[in-house]
This record gives sequence, structure tokens and C-alpha cells, in this order.
Amino acid sequence: MREEMMKSVLSDLNGSSADIEASAIISTDGLTIAALLSTSMDEDRVGAMAAAMLSLGEWTATELARGNLEQVMIKGDNGFVLLIHAGPEAVLSTIIRKEAKLGLVFLDATRAAKAIEKML
Repeated sequence: MREEMMKSVLSDLNGSSADIEASAIISTDGLTIAALLSTSMDEDRVGAMAAAMLSLGEWTATELARGNLEQVMIKGDNGFVLLIHAGPEAVLSTIIRKEAKLGLVFLDATRAAKAIEKML
């Protein structure tokens, strides 16, 4: 039941913009809770990578006295990956096209992360 509610939030997020290609909710230890990914993406690998990046981001923010980590963004030639905390035990991972209007995507992703946090 909760997984379906979370998938509904992911579906709304993915449908909010053509710039969002895929999204997933991942526990902080790297296990996929819910996902709407393309068939070419492996849920386990996405979860493991998100957990590793989140851990590295948290360590960096702490070591450099930047406060609590809010998000991690990775930019590549073909687009972006955005990780946003969805409460203390989960992270929202969003795969974004390179042409994206990032302000709108950040706004939609932040809203989705807050909705997911309430479900957890």
C-alpha cells in the first residue's frame, strides 16, 4: 500500500516535467523502496550509487563545516542526477535531462521529497 502511494508521488514527479527521465526512493543504506526507472537502469545499482553519493556528500558537508546536507547534484554530459533527503531514512533520486530548467525540477523534487517524508 505505502509503496503504491510512493510510486504515485514518483509518477506525479516524473509527469510534472518532460525533463525528469526517472526517479526512485532509496533508503540511506542503499535499498530501493520504490522506483520508476527506465528498463536500462538497474534498481540495485541506482540504490547503491545514491547511497554512496549521499554518504560522501554528508561527510564532505560535515568536514568542510557546511552544515546539514540538503542535496547532492551530479552534472554529466547527458544530464543531471539530483539527490534530496526525504526524511532521515530515505533519499529521492531524480534523473534529469541536460536541457532541463533546473529551478522547476528542484521545486518539484523538493515537494515530492516532503510528501515522501510524510509517508515514511
